[in-house]
Amino acid sequence: MLVTIADVSVLPLVFTSGWASGINAYAVVLLFGVFGATGLTDEVPESLQRTDVLVVAGVLFLCEAVADKIPYVDSIWDSVHTVIRPIAGAVVGALLAGQNGSLPELAAGAVGGSTALLSHFVKAGTRMAVNTSPEPFSNVALSLAEDLGVAAIVTFAVFHPVAAAVVAAVLLALGLAILVFLAQRIRRFLRRRSQRREERRLADVGGRVRDRPPSGSGDGDGSEHF
Repeated sequence: MLVTIADVSVLPLVFTSGWASGINAYAVVLLFGVFGATGLTDEVPESLQRTDVLVVAGVLFLCEAVADKIPYVDSIWDSVHTVIRPIAGAVVGALLAGQNGSLPELAAGAVGGSTALLSHFVKAGTRMAVNTSPEPFSNVALSLAEDLGVAAIVTFAVFHPVAAAVVAAVLLALGLAILVFLAQRIRRFLRRRSQRREERRLADVGGRVRDRPPSGSGDGDGSEHF
């Protein structure tokens, strides 16, 4: 069945795609591209359906799927994507608006980018809090929930954009509220990471001092004994 929302504003779909991009931008590009390429919807621009775009998005999605489940590696990955995810949300939003024609591309880019930035902060902050726990299973469970949630809501948005946008807005609001409650654990994580960096720095300095030959060593004090 071909899905079209040309008779309504594309804003709900832009908002949902922005929220999802802040969590997993590569999954959003991959899903929209597949939906468009298979003819499931006509709202996806040709640029997202290109084979090279789908291949790159698929490879990067697999990389994120692995990195996102490893404690501390996930936070490093999130730090790198602080710029990438909002840009992806803005670009996808602008492309969707350009394809639909019911919303200026600049406005759509602003909505998609800002929503992606907010959801990215929720994801990154939640991961910092989870990383204060010594066991790794919570990271895997949370990552799987995020992947499945993004896939489900993006798919739902293709068929029911307004309802999906409401769900995304509720999840975003809940995430921001939870982030406030987790602020103490996040500060603990940042403090612990700073301490580890300082310990490594001191260990490197101590190692260089131990390896340095003591002063005055050599051929002796210059005197001869008979």
